[in-house]
Amino acid sequence: MLQNSEGQRVPQVIFHTRVADQWVDRSSEELFNGKKVIVFALPGAFTPTCSSSHLPRYNQLAEQFAEQGVDAIYCLSVNDTFVMNAWKDDQKADNIEVLPDGNGEFSEGLGMLVDKNNLGFGKRSWRYSMLVNDGIIEKMFIERDVPGDPFEVSDADTMMKYLNPEQKEADSIILFTRPGCGHCLRAKSLLSERGLGFEEVVLGRDINHAGLKAVSGRLTVPQVFINGEHIGGADELQTQLEA
Repeated sequence: MLQNSEGQRVPQVIFHTRVADQWVDRSSEELFNGKKVIVFALPGAFTPTCSSSHLPRYNQLAEQFAEQGVDAIYCLSVNDTFVMNAWKDDQKADNIEVLPDGNGEFSEGLGMLVDKNNLGFGKRSWRYSMLVNDGIIEKMFIERDVPGDPFEVSDADTMMKYLNPEQKEADSIILFTRPGCGHCLRAKSLLSERGLGFEEVVLGRDINHAGLKAVSGRLTVPQVFINGEHIGGADELQTQLEA
């Protein structure tokens, strides 16, 4: 039975991290005391849901969380620091700090360590998120204890609604670009000037021409999608934003 630890202090452990080729031990006290932080935990770095949805959305909404007084956002998994650092770099998640719970001590202390031997994972963290104030757990969103890997309540938007029920859900924007494209730079500038976060998919690195055509029906860039709707290129984006 997964336990809700609201009102309790976070487990006191040492996270063994690697920073600039040096070992740096970080304690729970250092990470949580005197701070308002979000922790979201997941089964494993580089796994599908974690990479496509869970981490990217928290990274995207980091500025909005900061406006709500959040000092840091931690992503925790039962992985070692090398794996977690490589995943953060791969995801370009500059707004997130990764916590390698390699021995599962934090997860176990929180009652969130589960058996995933059926997948060859061994012991891993259950998927959840929590808001921690000065080391005390204020709120937890724990995924349902059902088979598989449910992802329904530990997402960034649910946490944002808890922090600010009046907050309008941020648009989900994806931008297909290629290096050296002037119109792509203009599209990114239009979004950045309005404080709109976006995910960039680079042609030749993240997707090929066939994939771009399959998604957008076009071979040119940029191609912009907002909340699943195909907007078009930079000119169409400017028209949309000025409407």
